[in-house]
Amino acid sequence: MAPSQHAIKSITPILADKFLFVRIETDTGIVGYGEAGIWSQTHVALSVIERFTDYLVGKNAFDIEHHWNALHRFSYFQGLAINSGISAVDIALWDIKGKALGVPIFELLGGACRTKARVYPHVRGKTLDAILQDARWKVKQGFTAVGHLNPFLDEDKDTVYFKTYAGKMRDAIENVRKVREAVGPDVDIALELHRRLSPTEAITFCDGVKEYFPLFIEDPIRPENPGAMARVAKKIMLPIATGERLCTLYEFHALFEQEALEYARVDPALCGGITGMKKVAALAEAYHIQLVPHNPLSPIGLAACLQVVAAIPNFLIQEYTTALDAESHNEISEHVGANIVDYVPLPEGGFVDIPNRPGLGINLLDDAPTISAPVVLPIKVRKHHDGFIVDQ
Repeated sequence: MAPSQHAIKSITPILADKFLFVRIETDTGIVGYGEAGIWSQTHVALSVIERFTDYLVGKNAFDIEHHWNALHRFSYFQGLAINSGISAVDIALWDIKGKALGVPIFELLGGACRTKARVYPHVRGKTLDAILQDARWKVKQGFTAVGHLNPFLDEDKDTVYFKTYAGKMRDAIENVRKVREAVGPDVDIALELHRRLSPTEAITFCDGVKEYFPLFIEDPIRPENPGAMARVAKKIMLPIATGERLCTLYEFHALFEQEALEYARVDPALCGGITGMKKVAALAEAYHIQLVPHNPLSPIGLAACLQVVAAIPNFLIQEYTTALDAESHNEISEHVGANIVDYVPLPEGGFVDIPNRPGLGINLLDDAPTISAPVVLPIKVRKHHDGFIVDQ
């Protein structure tokens, strides 16, 4: 058992909606929550969390850095599923420590650099008209930036795809022009390409949209090869944001060294939790790189982002994942998963207050799985006219 109080008594993975949470309770009755960021493979990460129970039960919940290293180092193998499990546990342990000491997590990370965070909502649509309508509506809600904007459109995966190179580039560039026209000259637009392009296409596209001043170009190509991303970055006049699929500090370091990005899209639910995100932020600061934290998940993941954002100097803007209305399927300004937690910071003038209650400042409701039953996402890809797969 732990030599002091706050020994870990139980670890419980919880599935709700498309989310995977972990609930950790100490022998003193303090409960902490974390979230795993591998949303399409939650069953795998759930098994990882259950595996960690053998090591963690009975240990001191306060020894976060020690546990973080133990879970990373005990085996030869890591990867996205394992590291997302580590991330969920780490976030929950920080939540426990903050609650036990009666302070928000950012106070344990050096104190607040800021009390608010600028945010951008998701703008989505299968047609350009739907995207333009949603973008205008989000601006009317007071947001000063809009994001998750895919100028290549998120069309139905049942639709077979083909466009010529000229048509693909022309249509997407024109779509960006129309978005800029819709939101006005002063609203920032964050373009999310979701690895849709080849390096050649990415260079051409970025050259074509630079006059519309996008805030950044996110994942223009598949992110596995830092050298390829750097090749694109050095040939365009727009900043690249990437990193949402990375799960270690060392992967980010490779991107930083090769000058492959300007904005690091670190996800605390995937890249080692609060501990991992703080390490990436410190490394990024040395390269004058700012963070645009990634969170397509619930308000628990948002809270983890905001607690670190409060305590670092090199922050640009936070993703705020707005939801779809269950009946109309239209975008709304409410954060996805808001119905399964006890609090969500609401945007005002394009900013949210950083939670200052003890720990994360946000708790999962006990009946979350009943409110939003677990969802298993199907394995489905879009086909090209030639029979191969389209990244989308």
